[in-house]
Order: sequence, then C-alpha cells, then structure tokens
Amino acid sequence: MVNLSSGIVALGANLPASAQGPVDTLHETVGILHAEPEISITALSRFWRTPAYPPGSGPDFANAAALIRTSLPADALLARLHAIEAEAGRDRSTGRWSARVLDLDLIALDGQILPDETTLRHWIGLAPQDQGRVAPDRLILPHPRMQDRGFVLAPLAEIAPGWRHPLTGRSVAEMLAALGADDLAGMRPLEAGDLGAFA
Repeated sequence: MVNLSSGIVALGANLPASAQGPVDTLHETVGILHAEPEISITALSRFWRTPAYPPGSGPDFANAAALIRTSLPADALLARLHAIEAEAGRDRSTGRWSARVLDLDLIALDGQILPDETTLRHWIGLAPQDQGRVAPDRLILPHPRMQDRGFVLAPLAEIAPGWRHPLTGRSVAEMLAALGADDLAGMRPLEAGDLGAFA
C-alpha cells in the first residue's frame, strides 16, 4: 500500500512564458501537477492578483494555493516542482524575489518540521535585511516565510483556513488575521474580466 502525504503548494507567476501570460501559465501548471502520477490536487484556491514582493520589484503576480496528495517524499517533491518551473522557462540564476515565469513553493507536507525545529526557528526569525540575500542550503518545512506572506495566506485561507502550523500552532486564518494592512495592500481575487490584464 502506497503511503500518501498531504501537502500545500503555492503557485505564482508574473512574467510571460512563450506566448502566454502568467494566468495561463498557472492554469497550465495546475494541469501538469494534476497529471503527475505521484501528485494529485485535492483543492485549489481562486487566482489572486498581488503586487510583487518586495514592492516595486516587478509586475504584479498571479498567485494561487493548492492542496495536494503525494506519494513523493519532501525532497523528491521539491525536485519535481523545480523541474516543472524549469520546463516553464524559470531561470533561478536571477536571484531571490526576482520576477519569474513560474514559482512553485512547497509550503508544507503533513506536519513535518524539516530538517529540525532549531533550524526552522532560525529561518523564521531571520532578520528582514537578511531575507533577500541569504537562502537555506536545504529544504525547510514548513516554508519559513509563510506566516509573513499575504500572497500565500490569502489564497490558502480559501481552501485550508484551519490548517495549523506544526511549530507555532497558529491556523492559516490566524496567521492571515495577524498581517498588517500593508501586507495585504493591492491584493484581490481575479475575476473573469481581469485575466486579460496579465496578457
């Protein structure tokens, strides 16, 4: 019997890929993920329009959150997400927080804390001035910035408001409510008439 894990993946894009815009890229990526033999999407948020982070660093993003079931261990799942990014044309050499064709972040997998609680606490507590210039050399779960990011929490709250962080115990709804107005400024769910704005 195959053991399945429950995970959270955040999706984002703010650059065109080939002849399609970011929203189309996310739609295509959802299909790719769901077609993977070892990954299935069990819930998907609406697509959201969110300002680039940090402010002024690029065009607005299209963002979403997905709940998945997978038979892959965390490292293999992350490698597959990175491969899907690369297939879409993602260039990871442009640095952190740069504009990108596709961004797939593994936010959480079951209640796993990786690699350990001490390391996770270190990266959660990283000073803001260091967050853009240093990156961990291994997978950290849950994602150490998830509690700070409206573009992760607002879509995620649509599909898993009661999910609780295994280290802090706070729910997605509680983490979202704790964000300031500046953290959510300019964010809104996309409506059908908005999709052309990203073309």
